[in-house]
Amino acid sequence: MGNAKSGALSKELLEELKMYTKYSEEQLYAWYQKFLNECPTGRISREQFESIYASFFPDADPKAYAQHVFRSFDANSDGTLDFKEYIVALHLTSSGKTVEKLEWAFALYDVDRNGTITKNEIHEIVKSIFNMISKEDQKNLPDDENTPEKRTNKIWDFFGKKENGKITEGEFIQGVMDNKNILRLIQFDEPQKVQERLKEKKQ
Repeated sequence: MGNAKSGALSKELLEELKMYTKYSEEQLYAWYQKFLNECPTGRISREQFESIYASFFPDADPKAYAQHVFRSFDANSDGTLDFKEYIVALHLTSSGKTVEKLEWAFALYDVDRNGTITKNEIHEIVKSIFNMISKEDQKNLPDDENTPEKRTNKIWDFFGKKENGKITEGEFIQGVMDNKNILRLIQFDEPQKVQERLKEKKQ
């Protein structure tokens, strides 16, 4: 773990991440050291990722959601996240631009990665989001979106698709940009809290 190979962040990667994320050099070095401390191999497995998520949500069941988030960021589908994929994930789920976040959200909902989203795929992600919402908070949701089925129907009806239709990435992004209420329905904003807790841990 302490050798030069694993301990150094390459200049090229540092510059690339600084440009893409707008994180400072100091922030990126701090993230990198933390990343290596927790993942000496330089890669996070899906199980490790799930474990990190679970530690932040002791009162919920984040496993399914964490698996989908992991899939959406595992750019080369090798079953692990390297430092670059990890930082891109942090950036997009907390401070990315709206269009970038929506591109990521589309990837999250496109479970089979075929370039379109079906109603079943929306239901699968919404169901995993509900696992993250406490039963108490679920009681406070509006009547037309207080179950995964109702929320899925509400999202699907908005896009005006037939039951077996498909939503393309362009339709998805434009539709959400045109209606911020749908943004609230498709997302789960806890990753912001994850980053805040990671910062607290560092201090």
